[in-house]
Amino acid sequence: MLVSCDAFSGGLVAQENTDRNGKFQFRNINLDQYVITVRLPGYIEERQTVELQQTPDQYLQILLRSDGSPKRAAPTSEVIDANVPQEARKEFEKGEEALASGKKEKIEEGVRHLEKAVSLYPPFLEAQLKLATARMDLGEWLKAEQALREVLELNPRTANALLALGEIYRRQKKDDQAERVLLQGLQIEDHSWQGHLALGRVYWSMAMATKDEGQARMLFEKSYEQAKHALQLKPDFGDAHLLKGDLLLRAKRAQDALAEFDAYLRIEPKGEFADQTRTVVAKIKTALASQAKH
Repeated sequence: MLVSCDAFSGGLVAQENTDRNGKFQFRNINLDQYVITVRLPGYIEERQTVELQQTPDQYLQILLRSDGSPKRAAPTSEVIDANVPQEARKEFEKGEEALASGKKEKIEEGVRHLEKAVSLYPPFLEAQLKLATARMDLGEWLKAEQALREVLELNPRTANALLALGEIYRRQKKDDQAERVLLQGLQIEDHSWQGHLALGRVYWSMAMATKDEGQARMLFEKSYEQAKHALQLKPDFGDAHLLKGDLLLRAKRAQDALAEFDAYLRIEPKGEFADQTRTVVAKIKTALASQAKH
């Protein structure tokens, strides 16, 4: 089932699928007030408000009520999970624990545990998906792609796998393939701000590559819509502000672009593109000041 964490003031903060026992965990959540939403076909959507005041660790128990509709068959991943051997499950949990630190050496350790989990039980969808994302964190794109393909062989409607595969294709400049799988993933899970940003970046790349001005204009517009959608889902998404700023600057809306670049620098002051963005911001401010004098 899908569990979402929204800021009380609005905007998606995080999203997770539960494990086979219905358990879920959000990591790196700040002290604040949130709304937790649980969705599962055949059951009434449940919401619960949580206020984290002293510690980001808090346990919730959310009970679902049937909506009276006929129950759907359990998804493939649920059936597979029920058959996971105990030893494979232990390796998976060790892998999850190692990945949680975010440090390279611990991610590498987590990969080893996840590989063992998969070797013990090849149709272990959860482990395959975690392994793929860990490979992406390490920049091992080809290995990550292979792991994602194996996930999709187990369950072709695994949205996270489709969206991650789309990001890999984007980084490999395979724009047509990236667009196709990202659209498939977003059709299944439209609330992924990362997916919308990736698709927006793909449209930007396609627009820059075409020599047809009309086609380029249409693609830039599609890129802008995806950036806006990502920010509607997560207003503090720095990379989406950056893409939107680039698009506004290209449309000669310098003042609006400046606001987006300022937002990016406020959210990501040490981000990958922070230095470049500061240079662009300085040039925009100089140009605007010069215009004002005339």
